[in-house]
Amino acid sequence: MKKMMLSLVLILALSAQTQAQELLSPSNSFSHKKTAYITLTDGTEVKCTIKKIDRKKGLIKEIKVRNEEGKKVKYKPDEIAYMYLPPSGLDKLGKALDFLEDAKKWTDEKLEQDLLNQGYVYFEQSDVKLKKKTKSMLMQLLNPGFSRKVKVYHDPWAKESLSLGVGPVKVAGGIAKSYYVKLDTDKVAFRLKKKHYRSEFKLLWKSCPAVKDSVHDIRWSEFTKHIITYTECE
Repeated sequence: MKKMMLSLVLILALSAQTQAQELLSPSNSFSHKKTAYITLTDGTEVKCTIKKIDRKKGLIKEIKVRNEEGKKVKYKPDEIAYMYLPPSGLDKLGKALDFLEDAKKWTDEKLEQDLLNQGYVYFEQSDVKLKKKTKSMLMQLLNPGFSRKVKVYHDPWAKESLSLGVGPVKVAGGIAKSYYVKLDTDKVAFRLKKKHYRSEFKLLWKSCPAVKDSVHDIRWSEFTKHIITYTECE
C-alpha cells in the first residue's frame, strides 16, 4: 500500500510539471494548521487557521476560523471577497502550480502566484446564474494558471466520469461534466455542460475566430486548449 501511494505521489508530481495548464480537481478538505488568507469585502485582510467549513447542498454556508489573536470568528460567504485556503492531506497532491515564464501571459495578474505555487486553493465572490436567478456565491477557481480572460469555477453539483484512484487521489478519469464559466465579456458566470458543448461552441467562442472556426476540434477534452487559444486571441 505504501509503495502504491508513493507511486501516486510521483505521478502527480510529474504531472504538475507537464500539465500546468490543466484544470485543477476541486478541493473539499482544508488544513487546520496552516495559515489561510481571507480578504473581506470591506478590504480587511485576515490571516487565520480554518476550524470548520459548513456547507449546504455543496455550497459554503459558513467558515469558522481562529484569527492571529487566537479569537474564534465566523464569516458568511457574502462577507468574503476572495480567499486562499491550504488543502489538507492527500487533497493537496498535484495542486501546486508551476508558473512558467512563458505562461504568465495567461495568468490573472491579481492572483498571488506564490500561494498558488504552494498548492493553495483560490475562492472568489462571483455572480452566478442559477436557472433564471442570479446569485452571488463563493466559487472555487479551477484554472488559476490561465484565467486572465476565462475563469472556470467548480460546479458543486457536477457529475463526473468514472475515475480510478486511492482515496481522494484520482489518477484517471474523474473529468467533471459541467463547470461554471465566466468570459472577460461577461459579468455573470454560467453553467456549461459537456452534453451542450458542441451546440453552444460557436456562440461561446464567437469573438475569437481561431477557436470558433475550429469545428473539427469540438471536444470536451479540448476545453482547456480552447481557453488558452481564446486568451491569446487579439
